[in-house]
Formats: sequence, structure tokens, C-alpha cells
Amino acid sequence: MHIDMSADKTPIPPASNFIRNIVERDLEHGTYANRPWAGAPGDAAQQTTGTTDPAKIRTRFPPEPNGYLHIGHAKSICLNFGLARDYNGVCHMRFDDTNPEKEEQEYVDSITDAVRWLGFGWNAFGSSHLYYASNYFDFMYRAAEYLIESGNAYIDQQTADEMRANRGTLTEPGKDSPWRNRPATESLQLFREMRDGKHADGSMILRAKIDMTSPNINMRDPAIYRIKRATHHNTGDKWCIYPMYTFAHPVEDALERITHSICTLEFEDQRPFYDWLLENLRDGGLIADPLPKQYEFARLNLTYVVLSKRKLIDLVEGHYVSGWDDPRLPTLAGARRRGYTPEGFRLFADRIGVSKADSWIEYTILEDCMRETLNESAERRIAVLDPIKLVIDNYPEGQSEDCFAPNHPLKPELGKRTVQLSKELWIEREDFMEEPTKGYFRLVPDGLVRLRYGYVVKCTGFEKDAAGNVTTVHCEYLPDTKSGTPGADAIKVKGNIHWVSAAHAYATEVRLYDRLFKEAHPGAGDRNYLDDINPNSINTITAQLELALKDAKPEDRFQFERHGYFVADQKDSVAGKPVFNRTVTLRDAWQK
Repeated sequence: MHIDMSADKTPIPPASNFIRNIVERDLEHGTYANRPWAGAPGDAAQQTTGTTDPAKIRTRFPPEPNGYLHIGHAKSICLNFGLARDYNGVCHMRFDDTNPEKEEQEYVDSITDAVRWLGFGWNAFGSSHLYYASNYFDFMYRAAEYLIESGNAYIDQQTADEMRANRGTLTEPGKDSPWRNRPATESLQLFREMRDGKHADGSMILRAKIDMTSPNINMRDPAIYRIKRATHHNTGDKWCIYPMYTFAHPVEDALERITHSICTLEFEDQRPFYDWLLENLRDGGLIADPLPKQYEFARLNLTYVVLSKRKLIDLVEGHYVSGWDDPRLPTLAGARRRGYTPEGFRLFADRIGVSKADSWIEYTILEDCMRETLNESAERRIAVLDPIKLVIDNYPEGQSEDCFAPNHPLKPELGKRTVQLSKELWIEREDFMEEPTKGYFRLVPDGLVRLRYGYVVKCTGFEKDAAGNVTTVHCEYLPDTKSGTPGADAIKVKGNIHWVSAAHAYATEVRLYDRLFKEAHPGAGDRNYLDDINPNSINTITAQLELALKDAKPEDRFQFERHGYFVADQKDSVAGKPVFNRTVTLRDAWQK
């Protein structure tokens, strides 16, 4: 998918979202209209005591707390929380913490921070809807015992290699385990012994009993509980057996009365087991109708980034980036530090839509969404990134005067700010050319140009260093031509350059970030994706900024006139000495 925004800036309507059509159909048919809600997640007995659920729909965002969220998660967050917001529902913030070896409180905290930063919350209808899958372990164990007692699960003592060999292939059916038909009482006893720590890790496993000849390999007696001696971040050492994700996920949805369980396409083959499990638990009276329904959509495939957790770990641990919040990474922590906006991500989610078909989204679309939102919100400031000195020879020594610059040209209500003009200024190196090329309208020998918000000046000479680089440009100003005065239009000039007073400038570190990868599809073909890293993804400079920027607070965002959008770094900025990161340039420099 590619949306061309280069020529026409007419607002683009949201793309199609087939899940919205499903939600609207269910609301129209009253599919979930009369279901009870007891005020908290619970089994059938608990939920039937409740009153009619005030939430029209219930969705959930269920990350595993084993890493940092990335841009792909932003799409899911905006989808699930956005649906709940738009249809008078609730989106549950649920941590799918069923794998104790990889989960940490650090990740829990970073995930909740990211969701809040994107503009969403989980308080609705008078209560919080922040949940942990691990709080349902007691019910999951009870559900597993029910499956054993009803003949729908058994303890298997095959080795992992034997199970793999007997599972079959896409073209060959699997083979029954020799333990498949052991009596339910025996499986139940062994399962309780597993719970009580009487068996070694990996020595046995609980499997659902479905169909080893099913064309869907996921239905060939999937594992649902394993022995795993590991301390859990929430339950400590209470359990030494843990449910598999494919078992836990539908149970969590049912207990929380989720109506629309929205997953990415790789879970499509798991949907038959999702339905099989919930229908069995409902038939046993453990959970109540109406049951949740799972729907799948295409995950985000974005050019010029990698979203694989393994590859992101390699980038961090290999020190190709400075950490999980490096502004070049596609993590939400990195994007936030880069200066990307929550509004930009929400616009991006609307713009790309939700589809069943895999497709590639151009990174330009995300950058354009950021430009669009920042253009509306970011106040303007002046910065000289590659400075050379401009001396106004006929300006009085030691004198300065006020010039007035609008804080935002689209928002006159924000007023103007004062910038000081003095004898010596900093201008951009590219704004002077000794031998101008055709179409160059900035400062040239004997040429006229306007100092933005100030006077018209005429170049009278320049100085070079031993290497032939221009270090200083000399000029004279025309006193009656100051912007905002009657004489401003007396002399017409084609060029207009920005500047900061050398006596009033703020010199600071500015990081010019660009895309981390130079190829649209890093590692495509037989390439190592690390070989596609852009060697120019960061350029750290010392820039001269207008003095007002010295008071910027971490995460304050600005448009540096003519350069792009910048943010005061949230990590390295200190009071009175902010460091700035480039968020995005004013125009796309990657269009081919």
C-alpha cells in the first residue's frame, strides 16, 4: 500500500476497517446486548449474578510483558482502544503473563506508559480494567481438570522428540500418543502430582484430546499445560506448572467477557482450537454464553524498519543503537524520544486501515502523519545548524534591537515572540554562495537578501580560512527596510534567510536522526539485515539556536524554521540546557 501525499495535501479519509463492519453488525443484531457483567472477570457462576453489561463491546490489548512495544503494537492499541471508545465499550489492558521466564516488571511499566502516552486508558464505567492473566491461574487449573475429567485432555509422557515425530506434517496425519487413552483418573492424578512438584520439568505434559488426523496441525492434541519451575513476577513460586498461551488466551477472553478478540493473522490457524476450548468449557458450565469471537487482521509491515523481537534485541545488545529508547528504533519508547506524537500515531492507524491481506506500508506515510500533526501543534523557532558568521559592518557596535516572529503562522492567537538582532549574526553556511548557481536567491557577493523578521542587507565581502572555507560574510543593512515597518516593501528581494544573534544565541547539541536502515526491506534476499544499516542514521552537531529554546523542557516540540521538527530530548536534556533531536524533516528526502 502506498498513499501519495506529495502533491495534494487534501485530508485523506480513514482507510477501510472490516472489523468496524463486524462490530456494527453485532450491535445491530444485539449479539451481546443482554449479557451480564458482574463487575469483574469471573466464571459463569459469578457472571450470571451480574447486571446487564453497560459496555456495548469489550475488546482487549493483551501484550506479553517480555519486551518493549513497537510501532506495530501502536496499530493494535489504536484499533482495540479506538473501537471501544467509538462504540461505547471498554478495552481491557491485560498482561498475558503466562511465561514466567521472560517477563519482568520493567516491561509491565513500559507498556502501561506507552498506552497512556498514545492517549488511551482502561478506566471505564466506574472501574479500572487492568488485568493480569496470571490472576486467572486458579481458574485455568480448574478448567484443565475439567477437560481431563470429561475425556478431553490427557497426560502425555512422550519426549519432545517423540511428540514432534508423531505430530505428522502438512500432508501426513499425526499418530496417537501411547498415553492418549490412559484413564481420566490416572491423568487427573498425574496432573495433580505435576502441580505439587512431584515430576521433573519436561517429563510430562497435559494435552487436549482432539484429532491427531486433523488437517489443521494446531488441532492435533495441542499441549495446554507444562511443568516449569520458575519464579513468576506476579505469583512468585506458587506454581510450578503453567498454561500454554493457546490455552490461556481464550480462557482469559471468556472470563473478561470479551466480545471481539482481535489478533494478527498468524493466529488464524489457532481459531478452531479457540472455539473448541470455549465451547467445551461452556458445555461444562464453567463459562457463560455469549462466547468471545476471534477475528484476525494483517500485522503491520513497514518499510525501512525491522519489527522482529529477535532482530531488535540484536540491535540493542550488539550496540548498533544506544538502547531500547534509541530514537532510531521502531520501539514506542524510541519513537517518543524521537519526538513522534500520539496524534500522529492515531492518524497513521486511521490512514492505513485494517485489512485481512498482508501488504507493505511505506514509512513515508508514518512520517507524513507526524509532519501533519506537528505542523498543527509545534511552535516555530529559529535554529542555525551549520553556522558561519555574518557581520553587519554598518550596524552600531554593542547595540541590539527587537525583531518580532510569530510563534505559529497558522495560529495568530499564540502571538509573537521577540528575537534580538545585533551586529554579528549566525547564518547557515548554505545561505551564502561565492559563485552562485542558476536559481540561487540567497546571499551572494554584492547581492541583496532579507534577514527574516529583520532588514534587507547587501553582501560587501567575505573571509576564508586556510582550507578555503568561508568563515565570515560581511554586509551592510538598509535601515529603512525592517520587516513590519512602512519601508519593508520599498526594496524587493527574492531571497529570505534566517539567522540568530551571535550575542544572544544558545549553542547546544543537536542530533540529526534519519532512518536506521538504508534499504526498504532490510535483509531481503540473502543479505544480512545488519549490512543494511544506514551509516548516516545519526549526525551529532553543535548548532546555534535562538535564546528562547534554552528554556525548552523535555519533550517540548518545535519546528525549526526551514529545517524540520525537533524535540527536546527527554533523557539528556537538563534544566536550562536542552539537547534537541530531529523528529522529521519538512519534506520527504527519501522519495525516489
